[in-house]
Amino acid sequence: MFANKFSAIVTALVAAAAAVSAAPAIDFSPPITSPKAGDVWTSGTTQTVTWDTTNIPAANANQTGLILLGYIEDGSDDEHLDIKHPLAANFPITAGSVSVDVPSVTPRDDYIVVLFGDSGNTSPKFTITK
Repeated sequence: MFANKFSAIVTALVAAAAAVSAAPAIDFSPPITSPKAGDVWTSGTTQTVTWDTTNIPAANANQTGLILLGYIEDGSDDEHLDIKHPLAANFPITAGSVSVDVPSVTPRDDYIVVLFGDSGNTSPKFTITK
């Protein structure tokens, strides 16, 4: 009889824990604070992408992030995101920063980084040189 009650209690606790962990995250898009408009990165260097973490909802505290490089040409909304080569992945969104290695890419002055956690947030345009 004790074993049956114990089993029922454990089953109930496991079900409750699963329900809590399955709770959906709240839509959150932390503003990118670096790179800033006009910043210049050089291919082959290590740079730091930063974002504001002051208003992260508790439901998003264990979320991981992804940073992609892209560019936006004048007159276009296409972000040309390089989804095959993330700059960073699986870092805690609560960290507020992550170091990235700047890839060897065509120099241009309309690069962006996009931070994905719950939803994407785009940096201002910046330059990457050789």
